Amino acid sequence: MRLVRWTPDDLVRRLDDVVAVYGEAMGYRPELLESRRGYIATHVRRPGFRAVASLTTEGHLAGFGYGYLGVPGQWWHDQVSRALDPTRRDIWLTRCFEVVELHVRPPAQGHGLGAGQLRALLTMAEGSTTLLSTPEADEERSRAWRLYRRFGFVDVLRNFHFPGDERPFGVLGRPLPLPPPAPAGPTTSAGPAVSGPHPS
Repeated sequence: MRLVRWTPDDLVRRLDDVVAVYGEAMGYRPELLESRRGYIATHVRRPGFRAVASLTTEGHLAGFGYGYLGVPGQWWHDQVSRALDPTRRDIWLTRCFEVVELHVRPPAQGHGLGAGQLRALLTMAEGSTTLLSTPEADEERSRAWRLYRRFGFVDVLRNFHFPGDERPFGVLGRPLPLPPPAPAGPTTSAGPAVSGPHPS
């Protein structure tokens, strides 16, 4: 498995694969994926766009992630902006890199791909903060929530409802830049001692 940086054109060339991974990871019906195809194709032209992909040795897409700088007039940015008071809006939304999508195919989950993708994405990101939204879940049982907490994401909004979606979401954020990973400690007979974020 290799992690690569994608240009906007790289992502567009693999758009069918991207939409397929998105659908598998989110459990969406095929008819709902067509609208996402259009959104993703327009996202690649937004300011500060960054993308990464996890590819198998055969070149198959196992996961991907992307984001960009949020600005007024973008739907997600404006929904979150309206829910924050002016002080918190200034803290979180001034030069904010939005993690828009971060997905791994279900059979490939649990092997650190999501953590690798997130670290690479945030290392490349412009901005002074980063935000993302994720469906509310049991933080102890959800791989996504455990991953975000390991990366230092804190609550910005909880049980937030986006128009058109019945599910409650958490909006999470952290400052940028992302610090380098802590070095591994000495190994013991029990195996390597690791500090910092653990692979998902």
